[in-house]
Amino acid sequence: MNIAEATKQRIIELCDERNITYCKLATISGIPYTTIKSIIYNQSKNPGVTTIKKICDGLEISITEFFDTETFRNLEQEIK
Repeated sequence: MNIAEATKQRIIELCDERNITYCKLATISGIPYTTIKSIIYNQSKNPGVTTIKKICDGLEISITEFFDTETFRNLEQEIK
């Protein structure tokens, strides 16, 4: 799994936990729905930190909470 896939999985997980749609996530985060859609459907290979921060703000979580999961802890180092 790479960082883009891990980010996608985390967004899906957070939306499922809160029972919200991707459209609702976009609205509460103040970002275009197309941005969320591009992450979910693997069109965005490198979601920016600003986008992730806005998602976190919309979900009322910290960036630390977003990334503090087994999935992110288990990512392989990309540069060796």
